[in-house]
Amino acid sequence: MSKISIIIPTINEANNLPLLLSDLSSIQKKGEIIIIDCGSEDKTIDIANIYGAKVCISKEKNRGLQLDIGAKNSKGDWLIFLHADTRLTHDWFKKINTFLKGSKNSIYYFKFKINNKKIIYRVLEILVNIRSKYLKQPYGDQGLIIHRNIYFKNNGFRKIPLMEDVDFLRRLKNKRDLKQLNLPIFISSRKWEKTNIFLQAIKNWRLRRKWLKGESLKSIYSDYYKK
Repeated sequence: MSKISIIIPTINEANNLPLLLSDLSSIQKKGEIIIIDCGSEDKTIDIANIYGAKVCISKEKNRGLQLDIGAKNSKGDWLIFLHADTRLTHDWFKKINTFLKGSKNSIYYFKFKINNKKIIYRVLEILVNIRSKYLKQPYGDQGLIIHRNIYFKNNGFRKIPLMEDVDFLRRLKNKRDLKQLNLPIFISSRKWEKTNIFLQAIKNWRLRRKWLKGESLKSIYSDYYKK
């Protein structure tokens, strides 16, 4: 199959990165792993080096910029964008081979699963997977698999600190090319553990609405990370 490039933006992910890199070890010589770090103060870069990942440095804490740096430094025909706190199944690579031999116009994403046994998260999974599959609105934490020609044809991720996934997918002319894999990606529950998940979902929806109406990303970013 065509070589793949797995692109992971990081900032202080020493606790999570070894788990993900272990999941990715199955690609062996069939692909490359690119870590784009934006100033980690822990052992993130050391861990990336131990696992043989290629490390790039972003001078800004800006996820859109980090992802684009990774894409521009990649060699793979297919680009797989992942968050550092996600996990994959042991046979993920074997299962996506069939898809990557198909249409190069398709953009794939994984089925949303949360790495927590609480029942409340099962409800969130159902809602997110319905939104993704039927409304064609997956987000970056679900993993995005994009052929490099499609990525650069659509001008890639913009240099924005959040909403970079929403922005990129909104620029696609044909949403029918967005396809959900029958394969889960396990997402850390850490961002929901200190808040009510439904209140957080409403907050995120409000912030996306503000962004779509043209409010500055600086203001939205400040609101998103408000304690």
